[in-house]
Amino acid sequence: MNHARIVPHGSQEQLAQETSRRVISVLERAQDERGEATLVLTGGSMGNAVIQAVANDPDSALVDWSRVNVWWSDERFVPGSDSERNGVQAADAAQGQLDLEWDRIHPIAASDEMSTAEEAAADYREELATAAQQEGEDGELPRFDLLLLSLGPDTHVASLFPGRHEVTVTNTPVMAVHDSPKPPPTRVTMSLPAINSADRVWLLVAGGAKAEALAAIRDPEATAQSAPGSAVRGTQETLLLVTEDALPGLPQDPEG
Repeated sequence: MNHARIVPHGSQEQLAQETSRRVISVLERAQDERGEATLVLTGGSMGNAVIQAVANDPDSALVDWSRVNVWWSDERFVPGSDSERNGVQAADAAQGQLDLEWDRIHPIAASDEMSTAEEAAADYREELATAAQQEGEDGELPRFDLLLLSLGPDTHVASLFPGRHEVTVTNTPVMAVHDSPKPPPTRVTMSLPAINSADRVWLLVAGGAKAEALAAIRDPEATAQSAPGSAVRGTQETLLLVTEDALPGLPQDPEG
C-alpha cells in the first residue's frame, strides 16, 4: 500500500474535524461538476465520529444534502433497529442535521426484511445496478466520489477479513459473509473491486492499538489475504488519515 499518502493528525478529534472538511470539499466539488455526489460510509467509532463532525461542521451548508447519494461498504445482518447496524449508528451520529433525501439513502437490507444475507446481498447488487443505469454508468456500480473505510486491528476493512475467501472475490460487487471472526457473525459486504472502483478511498486509522495493523498494510510484502487493508485503493486518490499515535516507525507525508 505504499501508493497511499499518509496524513497524520494530532488527535482523534482533529482527525474527525479535518476529515469532515475534506468530505465536504469532495462532495461540494462533485456537485459543482455534475449536480450530485455519492458517498460510501463505513462503520466503527472513527467512521461515526467523522459523520458527527460533518453534521456539526458549519461548512456542511456548502453541500446540497438533498443531492447526496449515500451507500454503505458493509453492514451487519441483524434486525433493522439493532444498534449494531452501521446504518443505525450513522443516523445517530448525524443527529438529523443533514437534509438527506430518503430515496438517495441506500441501507443494506436487515434480517427482518430479508430471510438470508445472500438475499440482502442480491438486493443491494440490484439497487447498485439500477443506480448505475440511471447515471448512465457502464457496469454494475454507480460512480462513488468518496468511499470511507475504517481499519480494524486485524487489518480488516468493511467485512473483508484476513485469511478469508471473501477478499479474493472478484465476480460480484456485494456478497454475504458467514462466521465472521468479529461478531455479529453474519454480514453483507462490498468486494475489493467494488471498493476500489471509488474515485477516492480514505482509510481511517485512529489510536495506538491500530499501529501494528497500519504497519502491516504498509508492508511491501502484504497481500489482500494477509492484510486486506493493504489492497484498497481509489482510482484517483488513496489516503491514510491517521492519528500520530498509530504511526511509530512509519514515515509521515506532509499535510495536503
